[in-house]
Amino acid sequence: MKVSIPSPLHSYTQGGDVCAAGATLAELLLDLDRQFPGIRFRMVDEQDRIRPHIRIFVNRERATALAVTLAVTDEVQILQALSGG
Repeated sequence: MKVSIPSPLHSYTQGGDVCAAGATLAELLLDLDRQFPGIRFRMVDEQDRIRPHIRIFVNRERATALAVTLAVTDEVQILQALSGG
């Protein structure tokens, strides 16, 4: 399925949109990490929770847990808050 990657993580993927697979959001993020080592840790903490500065949307609906089920036709968009002065 299509996954939109935020600009701050383009160094992992060399672009904004990639393809990944998984029956759940957790599996999809594992597939992304298999393809782009280290990217999952930027989105998920050590307790397997989505990091506070990350928002993940499945078909424009916010996902708040990794257990969200996915279909092959779903679109996943990952957003990252920027901070600084």
